[in-house]
Amino acid sequence: MAVTVPGPSGSLAPAAGPLRRIPRRGAGLGTALSRRRLEELLNRLRGLRIAVVGDFFLDAYYDCDPGLREASLETGNTCYQVVRTRRQPGAAGAVAANLAALGAGSVHAIGFCGEDGEGWELRRALEGLCLEMAGFLTAAARRTPTYGKICHVGRDGGRLVLRRELERLDIRNRRRTPPWVQERLAGYLRGSGEWDAVVVVDQVPDAGCGVVTARMRSCLTDLAEARRERVILVDSRQRLRRFTRLPVKPNRREAAAALGQPAARSVRAAAMQARQLAAGRRPVFLTLGERGMVAADPGGTLHHVAGFPPPSGVPVDPVGAGDSVTAALACCLAAGASPVEAALAANLAGSVTVQQIGTTGTASPAQIRRRWREVDGGDGRHGQGR
Repeated sequence: MAVTVPGPSGSLAPAAGPLRRIPRRGAGLGTALSRRRLEELLNRLRGLRIAVVGDFFLDAYYDCDPGLREASLETGNTCYQVVRTRRQPGAAGAVAANLAALGAGSVHAIGFCGEDGEGWELRRALEGLCLEMAGFLTAAARRTPTYGKICHVGRDGGRLVLRRELERLDIRNRRRTPPWVQERLAGYLRGSGEWDAVVVVDQVPDAGCGVVTARMRSCLTDLAEARRERVILVDSRQRLRRFTRLPVKPNRREAAAALGQPAARSVRAAAMQARQLAAGRRPVFLTLGERGMVAADPGGTLHHVAGFPPPSGVPVDPVGAGDSVTAALACCLAAGASPVEAALAANLAGSVTVQQIGTTGTASPAQIRRRWREVDGGDGRHGQGR
């Protein structure tokens, strides 16, 4: 998987071709991903051993009731009154949470937190997911990356509901990651056995200040070359071009920034950017929100894999949908799915997560099965065969 990926037929596409839509217009989802095939892939997830390497953030929610706000006696500034706090793993932690929700056999966290209160809360949240934590370091020289999210909430009967998210408070490291931390993390990744998949989450914008340093990129390339069938999938906000031979999953903005071009405004323009990023060396999965995803393989074959937006009028929240897509892509590829099958399953997972409001959501196998039935028409008649 690290360098070449078979197409849906099992062989590499020899040359660039037209953009193919999956499923074909007018065809049901089951013609491209049958119910039987989806079930087969989901059942295989329980046997997978997956490493998540990257920047684990704490998502710290402060839910405030705007009707209770006060003015500070000292400054006159608004004092937001917190009525609920929530703590969740973010960034690499959100991908790990999605892998756990999908039922992956074991999920190994490879990263760090600081020796601070945020680090304690992040560790507690990760341990609550039953992750393998031997590769997760606590380092006094590091701060725990944190997104502090101030939200307005209201009451709907007896429950609090999110109204809107306000300003965000960010904590991150702006000094380079110490060499001993880099070596410990790379050593764990190299020496802890055979991974079925490695998911890389390069979130921190400051070069060399997070987990995915040049040292870690070199280690990942070595892993890919040592076993080319191993699934490695990279999600990097700002450094896609530095992962020259590893599969990547950018969104439109990230792909455009990597190429120094404007963001694609059409599916076809996005497909051309995906082909440029693939450059004959690696698969690319370029996400397009409700319009789905473009999957480009190293041989030049392009597929526009349909998205599955919820029905009109259903509230949506895109926060965390990309993490669900990343997790499902990696899982399904490791379970033996073709790139197109994995992209379809990932888009189903993302369409589950966007309906979870005010939280970094996840998608379980049961929810993905139910979403497949909704998309395919409710009775599954399209999906009985391969």
